[in-house]
Amino acid sequence: MPVILRIKGFKFYFYSNEGEEPMHIHVNKAENNGKIWLEPQIQVEYFYGFKSKEIKEIMDIIIKNIDKIKTSWNEHFKQI
Repeated sequence: MPVILRIKGFKFYFYSNEGEEPMHIHVNKAENNGKIWLEPQIQVEYFYGFKSKEIKEIMDIIIKNIDKIKTSWNEHFKQI
């Protein structure tokens, strides 16, 4: 489970066995979690337990770090 970012208590990661799915990122903080598709466009799959303010923060973090996230995904799944 490569962790890509840790920002403001949020952990952004993906699972190594999900390379067959379209590019996406998982996020959690405490017991709350979410999954966001990155292609063909940034789109929420689900959020559980996050407040609206946290969801906005998460989406802002993803947008600001989209290049790093996509590069990490491509590098990781190229190796598997």
